[in-house]
Amino acid sequence: MAGIRLFLTLLSALLAVAQAIPTISITGSKFFTSDGKQFYVKGVAYQLIEDDPLVDTAQCQRDAALMHTLGANSIRVYHVNATADHSGCMNAFAQNGIYIWVDLDSFKTYIRLDDVPSWTQNKSDSYRAVMDNFAQFENTAGFFIGNEVLNSLQDSGSAPYLLSAAADLRAYGESKQYRTIPIGYSATDTGALPMLQDYLVCRPNATERLDFYALNSYRWCGQSSFQTSGYINLLNASANYPVPIFFSEDGCITVPPRTFTDQAAIFGPDMADTWSGAIIYEWIQETNAYGLIQYGPRQDASVNDDSSSIIEGFTRQGTPTPIAPDFTNLQSQWATLNPTGVDSKAYAATIKTTAPSCPPFTAGGWTVDPSAALPTLGQAAISGMTTGLPGTIPSGSITVVATTGSGPGTENGPESSLNPISSNPDLPYTGGSSATAASSSASASSSATSKAAGVRTISKPVNFDEVTVFRTFMALAGISLGAMVWL
Repeated sequence: MAGIRLFLTLLSALLAVAQAIPTISITGSKFFTSDGKQFYVKGVAYQLIEDDPLVDTAQCQRDAALMHTLGANSIRVYHVNATADHSGCMNAFAQNGIYIWVDLDSFKTYIRLDDVPSWTQNKSDSYRAVMDNFAQFENTAGFFIGNEVLNSLQDSGSAPYLLSAAADLRAYGESKQYRTIPIGYSATDTGALPMLQDYLVCRPNATERLDFYALNSYRWCGQSSFQTSGYINLLNASANYPVPIFFSEDGCITVPPRTFTDQAAIFGPDMADTWSGAIIYEWIQETNAYGLIQYGPRQDASVNDDSSSIIEGFTRQGTPTPIAPDFTNLQSQWATLNPTGVDSKAYAATIKTTAPSCPPFTAGGWTVDPSAALPTLGQAAISGMTTGLPGTIPSGSITVVATTGSGPGTENGPESSLNPISSNPDLPYTGGSSATAASSSASASSSATSKAAGVRTISKPVNFDEVTVFRTFMALAGISLGAMVWL
């Protein structure tokens, strides 16, 4: 009996290795999982610390489990360390059915830096390094090429650089034979740039378009409505849009507490046929008061203590405690909003998308010539390039078992202690003041660091081909049979 138990244990371990979260891809204007289901983003912005929130596995496990109870299936991360090992955190989120949307830039590599747009070799190498690190994970849902790069008509000259960067990164990913991971942009919600949405998907060459478009919008405040908030205008402006569109930041706080009534419009009959979900700003409570959870009582803003994980008076590590009533308000909204969408094969057989006309050049206004070639430095640099950061990318894989209940460690409710607080001394706390500013339309410029679960069918394995799996199975079987004979 002991030998049989050993065999079953080893077999169970093998099966866990061979299971993986479905990947996300795009057909037409919709996201789909690799098992054919339309995917709607229910996410939260996640940037606990400036440098990289995806390096503390224990903390990710605690947060991912609570996000699962919230109903989240995505997080957005604004800044990461391209040389760090993210496998622990990526596994923790995958185990809870959560995908990651990663911004590729860093504080020093924004496409428009000091008001000057550019796409240089240095920027290209930096973005590629992030892609190298995250392309290996099957719950990487998409990459953001930029966040609020353009905020007024005076910035319109930056738009071609977004497309040049996207074309460069897409070609690089293909040269490395990476899984196709969508590349998009997170835009400011401003009436000054209605033409940007169309420009980013209008060029005749499909390789010079973005894969998705996202909007940081805080226009639905309090008990507003589909019409009063202006969501109806967003819907009308996105009619027949050829790629997926969703809210990359959402959650107005000018009328507290937040009730998140806009979610019924986004995931309901008003918008679900056109829009693909929303990411709520944000997970951690900070000075701007957008947080859904906190890790401890607020201290004086002058308190910066790396040893206790406190930055600017806010604890950045520990057991996440929901903030009432915002957390439960969002949880209640998402629990009743589960659009089924369409089947990928049926949709692919009928969908026809057409790129919109490119906005014309206007002196003193939109100053982009739609027929001009894109900046080419980034694209030309692909020749002879083999990797963004040779030999230094940690490898990891998603090895998860399907989630069937309320998520690991959540049986006692969201405030239960899921894991002991990590004492990892290598957490890269820097005491800096801002990872990125929240959307200007949200009046959240005081943010300290920031700018989320249904059960999913488990499909193809990660980093294991069929031969490898078979050989591994036979090896384990041989070990188990040997153990049985010995016993």
